[in-house]
Amino acid sequence: MKLVRYGKSGNEKPAVLVDTTLYDVTAIIGDFDDSFFTENGIEKLHEYIASDDAEGIELTDDVRLGPPITGVSKIVCVGLNYAKHAAESGMDVPTEPVLFFKATTAITGPFDDVVIPKGSTKTDWEVELAVVIGKKASYVAKESAMDYVAGYMVHNDVSEREFQLEKGGQWVKGKSCDTFAPIGPYLVTKDEISNPHDLNLWLKLNGKTMQSSNTSDLVFDIPTLVSYISEYMTLLPGDIISTGTPFGVGLGLNPPLYLKPGDVMELGIDGLGVSKQTAIAYKSK
Repeated sequence: MKLVRYGKSGNEKPAVLVDTTLYDVTAIIGDFDDSFFTENGIEKLHEYIASDDAEGIELTDDVRLGPPITGVSKIVCVGLNYAKHAAESGMDVPTEPVLFFKATTAITGPFDDVVIPKGSTKTDWEVELAVVIGKKASYVAKESAMDYVAGYMVHNDVSEREFQLEKGGQWVKGKSCDTFAPIGPYLVTKDEISNPHDLNLWLKLNGKTMQSSNTSDLVFDIPTLVSYISEYMTLLPGDIISTGTPFGVGLGLNPPLYLKPGDVMELGIDGLGVSKQTAIAYKSK
């Protein structure tokens, strides 16, 4: 299934997307939050969509899609998880997963604007496969790790490189600005993706392809990441693991290229849809 949330920001309603039809499921499950995953929400939706009770509306261009899930407790990101990206960043391929956090306040919809932060001159793009956790995971064995996965999303891990690399401390400062985590357009349940380790992913900037790779190039695969991360923290239902970005970010170009107001990022992953964001300048409220 493709799970979406639609409507104005902060007032989104959960729905299942079938072709171009939205089936509002607010009355069935409430919302796509942690309780949805822990209370067999996906199974309930399968039953509802197959019934005669389901009534849909057409998804048209004037319908805003918000983040596909809500109430996320944490976004755990994996750095340098494609060998060529490590090289363009001037870093060695890691021998263990490099982990960092991205604040959940950065989450935004798949077609919402990305705000270039106040004082930023080095805001960058990163297409990534996001894995959504479906049940509580702690000290999970690699062999059973995929049992804890609910599904997958497209994630643009927007990054401010000066904040990330030149301000000292941890990377989180360059990763967590408001609007720096566009996710979606939908959460695709894992039953629809036969092999998440063979998905093409790409990003275009103003129509020009900047990133183009395949998840087969991941240094650490999804079972390894779920198992490894669960050794150091408990993963909760709805948590996001962002699995890293391939070669082709602005930081790695010669000379480097960074976002400016009006730039348009379009990105997608096989089977997970396409999202698009326009970069805009920060304005004080």
